[in-house]
Amino acid sequence: MAPSAAERGGRAGCAGAPGQEQGEAALTLSPLPGTPASRPPPAMLLRESPFPSRALAALDCLARGLLTPSFWAVNRLLDLQQTTAERRRQQGSRCGTCRGCTGRALAGMAYSALLLLSLPPAALGLLLWLPVQAARRPFAYQYTAGTAPAEPWDLRQRRTFTFVSANLCLLPSGLAKFSNLGQTPQRAAYIARHLAPAPPDPPGAWAGLVEPRHGEVNSYGGTLCGPRQLPGSVAVEVPAEAAEPAPAVLSERFPADADFVCLQEVFEAGAAARLRRQLGGTFPHVLSEVGARGLRGGRLKLLDSGLLLASRYPLLAARYHGFPNGAREDALAAKGLLAAQVLLGSAQGRRVVGYIGCTHLQAPAADAAIRDAQLTLGLRWLQLFREAQEQRGDVVAFDVLCGDLNFDNCSRGDELNQRHRLFEVYRDPCRRQPGQDAPWAIGTLLNYLKIYEEPVSTPEKLKRTLSQPAGRQRYLAGPILSNGQPDPAAASPWQGRRVDYILYRQHHGAPPLQTEVAGVSFITQLATRSDHLPVALRLDVAPAPP
Repeated sequence: MAPSAAERGGRAGCAGAPGQEQGEAALTLSPLPGTPASRPPPAMLLRESPFPSRALAALDCLARGLLTPSFWAVNRLLDLQQTTAERRRQQGSRCGTCRGCTGRALAGMAYSALLLLSLPPAALGLLLWLPVQAARRPFAYQYTAGTAPAEPWDLRQRRTFTFVSANLCLLPSGLAKFSNLGQTPQRAAYIARHLAPAPPDPPGAWAGLVEPRHGEVNSYGGTLCGPRQLPGSVAVEVPAEAAEPAPAVLSERFPADADFVCLQEVFEAGAAARLRRQLGGTFPHVLSEVGARGLRGGRLKLLDSGLLLASRYPLLAARYHGFPNGAREDALAAKGLLAAQVLLGSAQGRRVVGYIGCTHLQAPAADAAIRDAQLTLGLRWLQLFREAQEQRGDVVAFDVLCGDLNFDNCSRGDELNQRHRLFEVYRDPCRRQPGQDAPWAIGTLLNYLKIYEEPVSTPEKLKRTLSQPAGRQRYLAGPILSNGQPDPAAASPWQGRRVDYILYRQHHGAPPLQTEVAGVSFITQLATRSDHLPVALRLDVAPAPP
């Protein structure tokens, strides 16, 4: 363990018993904090390495080195399939198409031969890799020194926090091709540069979110903003009959003053390393490599969870739980929930803390029952984590859950998930009721076969196109049935499938603080780099009215 981590006295969730890490705790959820039948195992110090010793870390490097040739060959074979943009470039000339087919065939034979030659060392590497993973902690912690200590908090004043959630689809390039994406190293470099821009904007220069217009209350009691525009943003055009103003905007870029970034599908090791390096300059506290790989509950986990959490504020505690019910291709990844407690400041000798959850649920459309069980587990784990970490006298400023939940609030096929109890505990600022979003909310899942077309080929063009109903109809994924097929009875034009969420929960403590929605943003920065739109939520935390 690095000395700096020990001196900070931070806490992290340990691996614990295998059943507990895989989310098999048999505890019922209560709506208010109470005393559960049992508690999670004691937390451990945050550590910069996921391994308890350098020897195990070295063995892991050796095992991965033996596996690398086979992995590289398989990835290159999968990478031979073309994206729609690559096919379009080859359609320019008949000779180019013939040369391309011949080149891919020769490359396929070469990669296949290399794969066969690399199998013996890969088998040895796998036998070494599996037991090493059993000793691995479920995440790595990166701390960038030089940050200022938490400032005193005047509980009479309003404070603002900004959250960003994004599914980046940073899989190995060959696997990313199944989502019509590729070139993972290049996409990771672009995303890293724009997620953490060097000079932050001065206060008040927010181009990503609309400022609030206080006094207008939504159905959840939060204050929403009016239609006033800021530079670099555009309002979402809604039907003329929609009476309510649009508190959401489409923005070309990530908010420069984001406080917390929750990422999904950061699977590729090189992409994760690049993101950590770049984010470290802006976000001193980063949790990555989240998940328990190897044999878990009799299942082989080849990939981690793909989750990454970056914070401007110190982390007091963190814990990971893996879903025990992943199916089909999702079972190969250690999908689960990452929960963290952050220190926001101090007030009259009391800690001011916040809670953040980051998750990614089962993907196939037909697996609504699996997602429903994962939502129930996640809700239980979030409550248990909060009960285990909260100290007497703590002031809770916010409780937020971010992630790709892989269901929307418009599809008939997602009705089971739309009615889950999660939405009774956490509030969705874009949602009116099960099956109905606010008129200004738009989908976050793009039609992946059309992401390279000219009207959506740059952040500026994507923003302009999605601001119009016709553009959303063509380029956003539409409502589906329970089998994943398009819903022929869906209303047209549709708002699109909103599968990426940032939810928040009101806290009724002493002194009571009220959380208000100051703005929502759908971000087009990743045009042609992801098949999802990132989302941002700005929350105001202020004293509750007497």
